[in-house]
Amino acid sequence: MNDATYTAITTLPGRGPAEALGAALEEVEPGPTGVGVFEVEDGSGLWEVGGYFQGPPPEASLMLLAAAFGARPFAVSRLDDRDWVAQVRRELSPVEAGRFVVHGGHDAHRIPPQKIGLRIEAAMAFGTGHHATTQGCLLLLDRIARAGLKPRRVADIGCGTGVLAMAAVRLWHVFAVAGDIDPVAVATASANARANGLAPALVTACAPGFRNPVLRRTAPYDLVFANILAGPLKRLAPEIAQHMSHEGIAVLSGLLDAQAPGVLAVYRGVGMTPVASVSRAGWTSLALSRAAHRIA
Repeated sequence: MNDATYTAITTLPGRGPAEALGAALEEVEPGPTGVGVFEVEDGSGLWEVGGYFQGPPPEASLMLLAAAFGARPFAVSRLDDRDWVAQVRRELSPVEAGRFVVHGGHDAHRIPPQKIGLRIEAAMAFGTGHHATTQGCLLLLDRIARAGLKPRRVADIGCGTGVLAMAAVRLWHVFAVAGDIDPVAVATASANARANGLAPALVTACAPGFRNPVLRRTAPYDLVFANILAGPLKRLAPEIAQHMSHEGIAVLSGLLDAQAPGVLAVYRGVGMTPVASVSRAGWTSLALSRAAHRIA
């Protein structure tokens, strides 16, 4: 089995077509572990659409997608064996989102005393805090806290580095379960929980969605994070609603702005309505609930 990481990248003109291609890329099988859509900052009007794959991507499907959207053929590359973790650690700087500052261990001394520091070591898992989706979730978490809400149980689905679960535990001293389908992410989240002194209150589980006894046994949750992709978020809607308390809040992210209405429509179908949202750099984060919370 080839478990090397591959990238597939293309360009095409216009934000709208690029976002549509990014959404379609999420649905290919085998699916990507992450998708990005970014403007090429050279004045050309081109946008870059790319995905990460664990193992060789489906090149025939990529060829059809590129042709259907008028994009250049996807350039597929295998990432070399460079020490990406060490390189990323050198390049990352602390990121501030509301009262939270996400940082590496080498920057712990730079965190202001009035802020909540979350130590995240660079690893082959998503969620270092530098992406707009993670920042959006942290900003919504800050707003939920300022509204006076305090969950008792928290789940972080597709946890990556575990940064969102850790933020909730640090903020409220509550119990949290961080789950991910990727065992590397689960190991990373466990290591980060220990590095932040949160291991007793934060447990991890390897599973898609809630398909792990730990996640099912601890339900219902008062706060559920799911910072993944639009397609999986839609498929998870019934599970998330099933495992939440009536007053619970779901914080969803990994959505391009254009994808948010479609995801919101699916969650309205399971009885949830928006109580807050954040848009950063073309990405939307949503807070949804069955209850009529007032979140400024």
